[in-house]
Order: sequence, then C-alpha cells, then structure tokens
Amino acid sequence: MNYTLHQLQVFFKITQTQSITKAAEELYLTQPAVSIQLRNFQDQFDIPLTEVVGRKLYITDFGREIAEAAEKILNEVYAINYKTLAYKGQLTGRLKVSVVSTGKYVMPFFLAPFLKQHEGVELVMDVTNKAQVIESLERNEVDFSLVSVLPDTLPLLNVELMPNRLYLVANTDTKYPGQPYDWSVFETLPLIYREKGSGTRSVMEKFFDSSGIKLRKKLELTSNEAVKQAVLAGLGCSIMPIIGLKNELRNQDLRIIPVKGFPISSTWQLVWMKNKNLSPVAVAFLDYLKREKQTIIQDKFSWIEA
Repeated sequence: MNYTLHQLQVFFKITQTQSITKAAEELYLTQPAVSIQLRNFQDQFDIPLTEVVGRKLYITDFGREIAEAAEKILNEVYAINYKTLAYKGQLTGRLKVSVVSTGKYVMPFFLAPFLKQHEGVELVMDVTNKAQVIESLERNEVDFSLVSVLPDTLPLLNVELMPNRLYLVANTDTKYPGQPYDWSVFETLPLIYREKGSGTRSVMEKFFDSSGIKLRKKLELTSNEAVKQAVLAGLGCSIMPIIGLKNELRNQDLRIIPVKGFPISSTWQLVWMKNKNLSPVAVAFLDYLKREKQTIIQDKFSWIEA
C-alpha cells in the first residue's frame, strides 16, 4: 500500500458527498483532479470501493469500511497538528459550522477576525439549505448552525446576530412607479420561490398565509443565487434577503419594489444543541461573538440601514 493522506482526504469527502462533483467543490479542486485521486487510490485495492449505477455513484460496503478507517487516520493527523500548536500556547482545534445558503453573506464576517486571532483553529463550513442544516445539528456533525428561522422540534440554545430583512425585488427593466403598493400587487406578479425547506421560503409562506394573499408562482429554484440570476434575467420577481443583494442594488441591476408592511424580517441566529459539550474552540468563539458582534455589524453591515 502506498496511498497518501491527500488520497484519504479525497476519498473520505467522496463518501460524505456521494458525488465526485460535490467533493471537488468542497475541496476546492477540479473534478478531473478528484477523479484521478480516486482512481489512484482504487488501484491499490483488489476490491471495488465505489460503483456507478445509472450514472449515480455508490460506495460499496468495503468502501465504507475504508472510509471509516480513513476518517480515523485523518482525525489523528489533525490531532497531531493541534497538539503541536497547543504546545506553543495557541488555541487549536476544528470549528464546524453549517450555514443556510443565504447565510454565506453573513457568517464569514463573524468568523474571519476570530480565525485571524487564532491561527491554530481550522474552519469547516458547510453551506446548504435549512433542512440539511437542521439535520447536521441533529446528527451532532457540527458545533453551530446559522439559521434565520428557528426549528421548533429541537432543544436548542442560540445567540442572535442581526436582523434578516426581506424585500420584494425585480430587475430594473420591470416598470413599477416608486410608490408603496398594497398586498394586491402579489396577485399580478410572477413570483419566484426558493425550494421547500428553505428558510427564506418559510418566512415568505408565513407572511402570505397570515395575510390571505393569492399568488402567482412562476418558478421554484434551489438556491438564493439561482433566484437572483432569474430575477436579473427578468423571469419574475422574488422576495429576497437584502444581505445578498449589495452589489446588484449598488450597480442598479436590481431594484426594490416598495410594498406596504415591507420589509418582512427574521433574525440571523447561531444555534447549537442544548445538551452539546462544546469544545474549547467553540466556547472561545461564543465568547468572541458576545464581545465583538456589535462592532462587526456596524463595520460590515451598516450599508443595509443606508
């Protein structure tokens, strides 16, 4: 056997994502590079690690056993690195965070200064939809999750970060006079939705259910970025968090349609399981947030108020 740590890391990520494409994205590698590493790793075993059925990748039973062993080896490598840094008096360890898709415009600004202060801390951040974020919490796969709508099925603790304001937006070719509309405007607009399980969609549907508005649903798309591109292309309007629209509004590619009672709001919250034993790194990050969050909000997000 002559496999490398890099091959173990690539194979383990493939088993986690069940996809060469997704593994490449999460490892910041090209798809061909991941395929080559998988092939070179497979060449060292007489038993298949993976199989493809109907263009879908599956991990064999033997492959899962190798993945479990790979995870243990990688964890030991991380432990060696952390112990070396800890010996030097540095805060060390891994901070695992899952973030709803729109949260990628929020969470990095709260993480970056902390990571710069503590070079021995390694960040693992997964960006996905709300349903999968909650699942990662339930499985105890992460230290924290960032959500804008709290689930009511889990015993959680939380720290509120900042408001999440949602506006009705359209591209600049859409002709609407600059006046506040009443809710009847939604009966005529082609509205683009996020997928079921999205926090943004949950806030939208709660608002519409409470107001009794009849809607025209035009499209349903699976990411905030996809919705934004569809609105830019003129396929319809959407209710979107302003946090992800800074450049488009500044460049006048998108415009806010004024509606009475808008924006509708939720709150960005960092959550964790109530019975979770937080690591020293996780405890340090919470302490840091409590001290610095207002400064970060003022420095990085004051443009929202403007």
